[in-house]
Amino acid sequence: MDQMNQMDHTDRPTDVRSGEELAADRIEAYLMEAIPGLKGPVQIQQYPGGASNLTYLLSFGDRQFVLRRPPSGTKAATAHDMGREYKVLSALSPHWPYAPRPLIYCEDVSVMGAKFYVMEHLQGIILRKDIPEGLFTTSEQIRRLYEKFVHALVELHSLDYAAIGLGDLGKPEGYVRRQVLGWNKRFRAALTPDVPDCEGVMNWLEEKIPPDSPYTGIIHNDFKLDNIVLDPSDPYRIIGVLDWEMCTIGDPLMDLGCTLGYWVQKDDPEERHIIRTMPTHVDGALSRHQFVDLYRRISGIKMDRFDFYYCFGLFRLAVIIQQIYYRFYHGQTQNPRVKAYAQGVPVLEAAAKKVMDKSDL
Repeated sequence: MDQMNQMDHTDRPTDVRSGEELAADRIEAYLMEAIPGLKGPVQIQQYPGGASNLTYLLSFGDRQFVLRRPPSGTKAATAHDMGREYKVLSALSPHWPYAPRPLIYCEDVSVMGAKFYVMEHLQGIILRKDIPEGLFTTSEQIRRLYEKFVHALVELHSLDYAAIGLGDLGKPEGYVRRQVLGWNKRFRAALTPDVPDCEGVMNWLEEKIPPDSPYTGIIHNDFKLDNIVLDPSDPYRIIGVLDWEMCTIGDPLMDLGCTLGYWVQKDDPEERHIIRTMPTHVDGALSRHQFVDLYRRISGIKMDRFDFYYCFGLFRLAVIIQQIYYRFYHGQTQNPRVKAYAQGVPVLEAAAKKVMDKSDL
């Protein structure tokens, strides 16, 4: 056993956050009736990551499950559609090895005040801002893992979504246009006076919208390293991909562009590194160019308009950041970490403008 397997780097839940508790007695009774052989009492912990749907670990003795539910007070059902997420995983898990297997979907809101689903628990390692000490010891190991990450994305995009029962999941016709107009609208609605208005970027994106792609596929819409679960006994092996709430059908290059919007590489300006959330800068990590080139070689998809998709990925991330910051600016959240989010918008706008200036589209 080498050095990286001598330490425990598995992702672990913590105590349930105040205000996000579950009714343990009702959950226990519901699941013990639905799943044969369970023995109580149930122990409930919560995974701290994520800013959208809530994720819990349920333990019945030595059997463990993951429960996903919308945040309390959710009004927009389409943004937190548990039934849709359950449907996606039910269709994907027999055909794609990285989709967690769902077990139960509950529409009865009397159980916990919201619809929810339960899936298998994947015990593994999740890479967050920095690689844990001793996990990977050479740049070659990092390269090997990140190449597998690209292969997994291509494999997802290559699935015959109609054949596995997801033909009605989304509308690929006009998908890119809807995304651009929709995210532009979201940014304008969340604009605060202390961030740039990004009108130049939004106008450029609208002007450069490509024709509908001849390639359509399943789009995860948040395919990034901290949604990847690695095998604790073999950290080069991906065993799961999490957070399927935004999954749809559309142009695969939109998914790739969004992934690379998060991808801060070693030679990026210092301000990009300030907003880095994943270890994409370390020795051995693929550069964005290497990532795109490997994706192209595996998939066979042309990349002659990729400037548009990457620019969109940067802007989309700016919108996500701004929507969170908007809540802080208007006193809807007191989380002090969110105050710093405002600096992310000008950084991402500058990166998008750099792409636009160099593009020959």
